[in-house]
Amino acid sequence: MGRLGGKVAIVTGAAQGMGEAHARLFAAEGARVVLTDINSDDGERITRELGDAAVFAPHDVASPEGWDRVVALANAKFGPVSVLVNNAGIIGPVKSILEFTAEEFTDVFRVNELGVFLGMKAVLPDMIANGGGSIVNISSIAGMLGTRASSNAAYCSTKFAVRGMSKLIAAQYGHAGVRVNSVHPGYILTPMMVAATDEKGGGAADLIPLGRLAQPDEVSRVVLFLASDESSFVSGAEHVVDGAMIAG
Repeated sequence: MGRLGGKVAIVTGAAQGMGEAHARLFAAEGARVVLTDINSDDGERITRELGDAAVFAPHDVASPEGWDRVVALANAKFGPVSVLVNNAGIIGPVKSILEFTAEEFTDVFRVNELGVFLGMKAVLPDMIANGGGSIVNISSIAGMLGTRASSNAAYCSTKFAVRGMSKLIAAQYGHAGVRVNSVHPGYILTPMMVAATDEKGGGAADLIPLGRLAQPDEVSRVVLFLASDESSFVSGAEHVVDGAMIAG
């Protein structure tokens, strides 16, 4: 059955990068997965490759109605949602607060913070009614400290907010068997990272004690653990996956 046998999972931002890696690993470990993204072409392609274990939904994570449709699809196709991975995120332009516009800040907030809030709100009724579940919110090392070289005020603040919301909901709904954790990747070799840094790991790798950027599946293994029953007493915590970057 695999480590996620019998579980129904939603993974947002699943059309590339870490989200794709999470969805593929979840399906390989026995979960039935609803992949969501605004990128329908790649999302549908990945879903076809995963076969009957997966279904795709075009999805703006900042839309409450969109979340209602995704949860309804999960229930109709597979059953009640037991795992949510709030993975969708954007960086926004890397520039100072003096140059950052209110519109740019709002764009980042809608995806990174509002989307996580709406996702948790949407799946909690299923989880409470069925004795619990696991929510994994993808934050960033920018949610642990200010990373001035590759961040901005909007990205950093929203990733701190994800960390804080995760702790709050873990504390409020632990009695219902719901576990909530945040994962804080460092420099991961994804299209978003390459676009933000305009490189493929050269200079960024010099900042990492392990000497390289991570592959997306190295984050997915941590997400898998948190989604599985193996982490049954792990909740309200942050899990840093950064090759000791912020430790050093």
